[in-house]
Amino acid sequence: MNTNQRANQMAIQKYRKELMAMISDIKEIDERVLTKAVNVGESEVKQNTPVDTGFMKKQWYVSPTKRTANGVEKRLYNIADYASYVNYGHRIVKAQVTVGFVKGRFMLEKSVAKVNKTLETEFKKEVERVNRKHDK
Repeated sequence: MNTNQRANQMAIQKYRKELMAMISDIKEIDERVLTKAVNVGESEVKQNTPVDTGFMKKQWYVSPTKRTANGVEKRLYNIADYASYVNYGHRIVKAQVTVGFVKGRFMLEKSVAKVNKTLETEFKKEVERVNRKHDK
C-alpha cells in the first residue's frame, strides 16, 4: 500500500468519524426542537384560553416525546369535555330550535401557528450550533 492510498484511507476514516458524530447530534436535534416548540405552544394556548372558572385552562397537557417510524411525536391536548365547543364554536339550542351560534376561539389553531414558527427558528439555531461544533 503506497503512502497516497494510506493518506486517503485515513482521510476517509476521519470523515466517517466526523459524520457519525454529526448524525448522533442530528438525532438529538429533532427531540430538543420539538419539545421546545410544543412547550411554547402550550404557553400560547393557555394564554389564549378564555377563563371563567379556570378549569379548561388547567386541563392543557403535553404528551411525552416519542420516537416513531416517521420521526418524533409530541401532542398538545385538552381533557376538558367542552374544550372543542369553545375552540370551534357551537350552536345555541332552545326547545329543539337553533337560536344562535357562538363563534369559536380557535386557541389551538393559533398556538399551532406559533409552534410552526418556533420549530423553524429553533431548527435553524440547532443546525447552526451543530455546524459550529463540528467546524462546518
